[in-house]
Parts: sequence; C-alpha cells; structure tokens
Amino acid sequence: MKLRSTLLSIVLLSAVPIALAQDAATDVKKGAEKTGDATKTAAKDTGHATKVAAKDTAKGTEKAADATGHATKVAAKDTAHGTEKVAKKTGSVVKTGAKDTGHGVKKAGEKTEDAVK
Repeated sequence: MKLRSTLLSIVLLSAVPIALAQDAATDVKKGAEKTGDATKTAAKDTGHATKVAAKDTAKGTEKAADATGHATKVAAKDTAHGTEKVAKKTGSVVKTGAKDTGHGVKKAGEKTEDAVK
C-alpha cells in the first residue's frame, strides 16, 4: 500500500507542472492576442492621424500659395504703376530740358549773329 500511495503521489505531483505549463501557455496566448489587438488599434489610429495631418498640411500649403500668389500680383501691379509714373516724369523732365537747351542755343545763336553784324 505504501508503494501505491507513493506512486499516486508521484503521479499527482507530476501532473501539477503539466497543468501549470498549460495555464502559462494559455496566459501567454491571451497576452499575445491582447498585444496584437492593441497593435492593430494603434496602427489604425496612427494611420488615421497621419492622413488627417497630411490633409491639413496640404490645405495650409494651398492657402499659403494662394496668399503668396495674390501678394505677388499686387506687388507687380504696384511696381508697374510706379514705373509708369517715373517714366512719365522722366520723359517730362527730358522734354523740358531739351526745350530749355534749344532755347539757350537759339539765344546764343542770336547773340553770335548780332556780334557778327
């Protein structure tokens, strides 16, 4: 009887590590599944956030380009208007200077003619 109880004790004690190993394997499997689910959710959220950020960046870039284009158009228009004003003033000054020079030459010619007579 002692032998039987010893064998029974050995068999029961041998079953405990097997049961514990199966329990540990189940825990590892559950942990892996939870990690996989969390990773999948994080990847989905990250992908969505990246898409939103890219969309917002594109909108911002488009607005900046529009504003830059408008500012360039306004600056070009102002520059053209300023250039036109300067050109008119320069032409007027040149015309007046030429007229004055012509008048001075005419007077000098008259004085020379009077001196020769």
